[in-house]
Amino acid sequence: MGKVVLYSSVSVDGFVADDNDQPGPLFDWLSGGDVPLDDSGMLKVSQPSYDYTRAYWDQIGVTVCGRRVFDMTDGWGGKPPSGIDHVVVVTHRPPPDGWDEKAPFHFVDGIEAAVARAQELAGDRMVEIAAGDAGGQALAAGLVDEVRMDVVPVVLGSGKRYFGAVDAQHLLEDPDVTIQGKRVLHLRYRVRR
Repeated sequence: MGKVVLYSSVSVDGFVADDNDQPGPLFDWLSGGDVPLDDSGMLKVSQPSYDYTRAYWDQIGVTVCGRRVFDMTDGWGGKPPSGIDHVVVVTHRPPPDGWDEKAPFHFVDGIEAAVARAQELAGDRMVEIAAGDAGGQALAAGLVDEVRMDVVPVVLGSGKRYFGAVDAQHLLEDPDVTIQGKRVLHLRYRVRR
């Protein structure tokens, strides 16, 4: 089984979005460079960010997100983002009316069941969990192997927290990756067991 990674871009004060669920400048680093990150031509990053991010994206088999993210993105139009094979949505509600049942999205009740389904779908590839409430639940349940953050030099002041509602201490190892990109610092921590 591949490892389970908690991931997002994050402000230096620990937020993945503002109070209105808007990321503001958190994704500006994805358009501030000169190296295309994907075939769309819209994402251009610095060379260090490309080397780190492209290698990471190529390892992801499944992304797990909460229903809030799914709804905000309109389910990415039924196509998983960044070339990912499947998306597992943690939700207590059924898919939206008219949802294409052939789309590679899986609606699962509860974080433990969602991660288990994601691991089954991913095989040896990585499972990525979007930071926020779902990611915090996975960390609290002991399901996360690694925390990855793209730290952006901005202070949002308030908003949606990277670790969601986690209110207990969780120890991480020292960062084993620290890469400076343009307007971003890429960090990777293993979760201490």
